[in-house]
Amino acid sequence: MKAVSVSSAAISNAMRYSQTRMQVDLVKAQKEMDTGSVADLGLALGARTSQSITFHRDMDRLNGIVDSNGLVASRLSSTQNALGQLADVATNLMSSLTTAVSGDMSSSTARDSGAAALQSMLSMLNTSVNGEYLFAGINTDTKPMGDFSAGSAAKNAFDAAFSSYFGFSQNDPQAANITGADMEAFLNSPAMTDQFTGSGWANWSNATDETITSRIALNETSRTSVSANTAGIQKLAMAAAMVSDLFGSNIGDEAKKAVAKKAMSLAGEASAAITGVQAQTGIIQKRVSDATDRMKKQVDLFDRHILDLEGVDPYEAANRVNDLMTHIQTSYALTARIQQLSLLKFLT
Repeated sequence: MKAVSVSSAAISNAMRYSQTRMQVDLVKAQKEMDTGSVADLGLALGARTSQSITFHRDMDRLNGIVDSNGLVASRLSSTQNALGQLADVATNLMSSLTTAVSGDMSSSTARDSGAAALQSMLSMLNTSVNGEYLFAGINTDTKPMGDFSAGSAAKNAFDAAFSSYFGFSQNDPQAANITGADMEAFLNSPAMTDQFTGSGWANWSNATDETITSRIALNETSRTSVSANTAGIQKLAMAAAMVSDLFGSNIGDEAKKAVAKKAMSLAGEASAAITGVQAQTGIIQKRVSDATDRMKKQVDLFDRHILDLEGVDPYEAANRVNDLMTHIQTSYALTARIQQLSLLKFLT
């Protein structure tokens, strides 16, 4: 029989190697326990690793669109609220002008109602969400509507159109001689209408006709904003501007009745047009919501496939962590006892 001697140093080195290996295994086991997935994807799946990567890529893309749709839904909801308020402004202006048409409303009251409608309209059209203007088209960082006040481009153009047509300003004493028929002809003339439905609208609006187009699904896009350049908004601006300006001028009562009648008609058309835009926006909201629901179901399906490929049993992972911790602690204890061994202690 041959005796084989084993030194305490050899035993200690063997224990140290074992500890290092178990510590590496412990890190992997803890990662699997925390994430619920295999620690080394390539080692665990082999040739199926590419399939897992594809699933992750497609799921990330879907999640990105879902997150984007959340912002789109927020913008559309705010747009709907603003459109609803604009429709109310048009309706209220139309109601107040009913009295003005009959001549039972004072000029100052009619002027104030027009000015209030104009200010409310401009305030709502300049609404921003998350730093983007809702009604600016694709120029989301530019305030879409300017003011209609003394010195503004829109007010200067309005005054110029009046002076060019009649030969004097609306505040000139001669303005009192303008008949109802003359005023009606002016309000229907290109000199006036071009300020709102033609090239003169550029004095009011910095918005683009082109609106934001968003990808709401992998193979689906939609226009997801409303421009301030829509016909309903232009007609509301025209109605409010002519009432706020001309009812505070020197024109006579018959001319003012003509203004009230035209403005009331425009406000009614504006209300109907804005309501139509609301309906279109509602359809887009439904499309975005449906697309989001579909993609969430696809994400859930990808998630299940990924779990089938990469998932680990959480209880098994926890047991493996506990076993490794126990072995490591035992190894530390043995190593400590081995290091205490010495020939001197044995001999004494």
